[in-house]
Amino acid sequence: MLDKKADLAGPGIGDYAELEKILPNDYHSLLSPKETQIATYAIKDYIEQNLGKELNLIRVTVPLIVDVSSGVNDYLDRDGSRTPIRFHISNDHNKNLVEAEVVQAATKWKRMALKQFGMQVGEGLLTDMRAVRKDYFLDHDHSAYVDQWDWELAITKDQRNVTFLKQVVRKIWKVLKGAEVHVQHLFPQLKTDKYADLPDELTFLHAEEILDRYPDLPRKQRETRIVQEYPAVFIIGIGWVLQDGYPHEMRAADYDDWATETTSEDGRPMHGLNGDILVWNPVTKRRHELTSMGIRVTAESLKKQLEISGQSDFLKLPYHQAILNSEIPLSIGGGIGQSRTFMLLLKKAHLGEVSATVWPRVLKDMCTKKGIHVIE
Repeated sequence: MLDKKADLAGPGIGDYAELEKILPNDYHSLLSPKETQIATYAIKDYIEQNLGKELNLIRVTVPLIVDVSSGVNDYLDRDGSRTPIRFHISNDHNKNLVEAEVVQAATKWKRMALKQFGMQVGEGLLTDMRAVRKDYFLDHDHSAYVDQWDWELAITKDQRNVTFLKQVVRKIWKVLKGAEVHVQHLFPQLKTDKYADLPDELTFLHAEEILDRYPDLPRKQRETRIVQEYPAVFIIGIGWVLQDGYPHEMRAADYDDWATETTSEDGRPMHGLNGDILVWNPVTKRRHELTSMGIRVTAESLKKQLEISGQSDFLKLPYHQAILNSEIPLSIGGGIGQSRTFMLLLKKAHLGEVSATVWPRVLKDMCTKKGIHVIE
């Protein structure tokens, strides 16, 4: 049995010797650095405009820094392995000080923002989110700098089900597939027999169903196998403990609802109203995550998930109190990785080709040897 527990938090590789074997040796970018920048912003504009139309979202400003006491920062994998950057603002000679954190994601802030901006049921917001995740291993598709289209949509209690979740996911996939068609129209060289395009439709599978197929494999290996069979999948139910005694992946306890009981299409009991879109990346020949999303917790599922995670003390924080007291809307939301999407649609081998950030010298030298242009 391979080590499943070690595989639960964070999807990075973790070793540069291994990464050197993974980066392609026969790679040649289909676009010049200049063309890459033009194509990147063509995709960005297309997705922002069409995601807004499909989900009825307006674009709003989003914080890079939040007050620690608000409780709205994202703790990602809930095991304490990924902590935010915290700093002290000694404002007014420490008489009106602020303890601040750089956001790791705007997941919880967005739900609070639905109320702040007066969103009604069926209305939502879209942000151009920037964050820092200092504890990631920096590989070919993980960076300390994170850019996402973070979005949130107000919903009704009756829409808190897997059927509605799938409807929203299909709309997002329609936008992502449309962006691929759009950028290939602008740059025909991106349509090539060497690298397959995205399929028109997603395959929906529950995390428990994937475990049934590959019961002895850890999560990342299960995901790799499944996207080789189905090149674009939405994995439902990430966070609840599966039949092997492990969750598919650790998921924070206070935004996505992964504890609510559901039923599979064949009638089996399942859990979770959230999931991830994963695709097969034909350039890196690996699993490639594009988005994580879900229907958000209610007061009941919040308390249950925090208890399971040993984090019930969070309930005293303003964000959590707002959920307990029904002060903010029920919602569905998620984050679509911008650079991850650019990397995939532009057939790139490394995130650094579309994202300007910091990389260790060992990785930059590795990319140079393999003909991969990393933005300095």
